[in-house]
Amino acid sequence: MKAFIETLKNIYKIEELRSRILYTLGILLIYRLGTKVVLPGIDPTLLAGLKSQTEGGVMGLLDMFSGGAFSNASVFGLGIMPYISASIIIQLLGIAVPYFQKLQREGESGRRKMNQITRYLTLGILMLQGPSYVANLRMQAPEAFMPGFSSIAAVIILAAGTMFVMWLGERITDKGIGNGISLIIMIGIVARLPFATIAEFSTRLDQGGMVSFLLEIVVLFFVFMATILLVQGTRRIPVQYAKRIVGNKQYGGVRQYIPLKVNAAGVMPIIFAQALVVIPITVAGFADSENLTGFTAAFGNMQGFWYNLTLAILIILFTYFYTAITINPVQMAEDMKKNGGFIPGIKPGRKTVEFLDTIMSRITLPGSMFLALVAIMPAFAMIAGVNNQFAQFYGGTSLLIMVGVVLDTLQQIESHLLMRHYDGLMKSGRIKGRAGGASGM
Repeated sequence: MKAFIETLKNIYKIEELRSRILYTLGILLIYRLGTKVVLPGIDPTLLAGLKSQTEGGVMGLLDMFSGGAFSNASVFGLGIMPYISASIIIQLLGIAVPYFQKLQREGESGRRKMNQITRYLTLGILMLQGPSYVANLRMQAPEAFMPGFSSIAAVIILAAGTMFVMWLGERITDKGIGNGISLIIMIGIVARLPFATIAEFSTRLDQGGMVSFLLEIVVLFFVFMATILLVQGTRRIPVQYAKRIVGNKQYGGVRQYIPLKVNAAGVMPIIFAQALVVIPITVAGFADSENLTGFTAAFGNMQGFWYNLTLAILIILFTYFYTAITINPVQMAEDMKKNGGFIPGIKPGRKTVEFLDTIMSRITLPGSMFLALVAIMPAFAMIAGVNNQFAQFYGGTSLLIMVGVVLDTLQQIESHLLMRHYDGLMKSGRIKGRAGGASGM
């Protein structure tokens, strides 16, 4: 406790770090206040139908990512997810389209152009999602509409709200601490935790199961620690260990490291996979899940077998896909050769490329399987009788984002402290972010 207080004093002494932290907290406060501002012409006391729709299932995920703004019919109701979707699309285009590949090679100017294109694409997605949101609101809570409500005005306000949230995230990244977009998502998830915990606690008390609630907390703690290990799995792998994986016993005695990661993809495979599995219910027009049948009903039930099996398979496939586009064995082998480095017992050139590719394929498999397990864990919690909102914290994107963003933000704070010759946040070893080593997001 004494060391923690001393660390807080050190943070306060560094004017730049103190200003950045306060600026970040101020922006996050503005965002949280914005999630409570209801669309003009909507009576917030008559949104029971919308809140009921977002208590679980796919709509519950959307509400979680928006920090509750979706169920509040807030001006930030569409959240930051349209921007995330646009960013993913641009990232994929950077792999397949020569024009975007050229922009990626142009450095800072190319990055600015891609960011501008991402904003335009985000606006296009908002023009599609805005009317769908208003239509769904009319279906779930028709009594909430007051005289003078304008659907066109609501769509424009929703689009402006998301663009404003995007701008807030960029301000945090530029002038605050941590990654702004990730922090906005995380603060929305964290804001739901107290209410979800209280709801689950009340349910257990009504059922006379205080012991079972305490057991849930213990299980949640172990899941949280396991997720930290998964995020920390982005550490570099020793060459000796890597060679043991492929069965080569002639490894050298010199301890060297290569930038291979157990979980190089981070949380992106879950985001990609969930973006696909929610398509059926999105195409169905946010219809009432109880009235859905067949294929659409199977993918609208988060506790269903086919939903979770498909989600797990997609996560494993996307983990390999995203790892393949972020880790380039050919480039790694060339960089090692240029810098005079080598792997003991492995010839430079093609043999090194094959070795690195084999290692990457083998260490990605357990990482992808564990990532899939964490993603579908909320379904097991729901089946066990845990409250739907509380079950989301047993795994999935929410827990991975919380752990990853917290670690990365603390790592940036630690970097500021160490740069000015203060002790870091932890005396034994440095905090490892998702990007591996001591780097940020």
